[in-house]
Amino acid sequence: MFTGIVETTGIVKRIDIEGTNKTFTIEAPFASEMKINDSLSHNGVCLTLTNIGDGEYQVTAVQETLIKSNLGALRVGDIVNLERAMASGYRFDGHIVQGHVDQTGTCTDVKEVDGSWLFDFEYDYESTGNILVEKGSICIDGVSLTVFNVKEGSFRVTIIPHTMDVTNFKTYKIGTTVNLEFDVIGKYIKRLFDLGYKDAAIKN
Repeated sequence: MFTGIVETTGIVKRIDIEGTNKTFTIEAPFASEMKINDSLSHNGVCLTLTNIGDGEYQVTAVQETLIKSNLGALRVGDIVNLERAMASGYRFDGHIVQGHVDQTGTCTDVKEVDGSWLFDFEYDYESTGNILVEKGSICIDGVSLTVFNVKEGSFRVTIIPHTMDVTNFKTYKIGTTVNLEFDVIGKYIKRLFDLGYKDAAIKN
């Protein structure tokens, strides 16, 4: 489990293709503090460490992950957002993030306004039914954010200078593909309604 508060960024140093999988070698400041089998969020995707070297480590993404996220498009030199699994006993910043990307979205606009930045995104609502609520939460490339200007299949977020400095948002432009994980509580509620529990609750 994660919180969507990115700790640092890493740099893709090498990509090895093994069948339909890809193994990424990533340079990261806290690589020496990790151990094999640790879970680590990469642009919001939870991956397991399989090897650790000098200042870098390796993770493998299977075909399903590569299809449903932007990891398949990563190239050597790209920046990825990193967050270690949430530790017990700490303050719970951000929101509940599982590291299970629901789908990708596309950046449709970037504007600088009074020292911060407004980013607009679109996503395929028709085939997925993933929903957002005004002032609700979403995880974009592993970053917990509050959404506004919510419409079916689109939303806007504000990025402060600190977030721009410490995440890969600084690389975004119109057309950039991002990973989206929708609020897990909202997903469960929607699922219950889809199964007809709303009518059952009203009758009771």
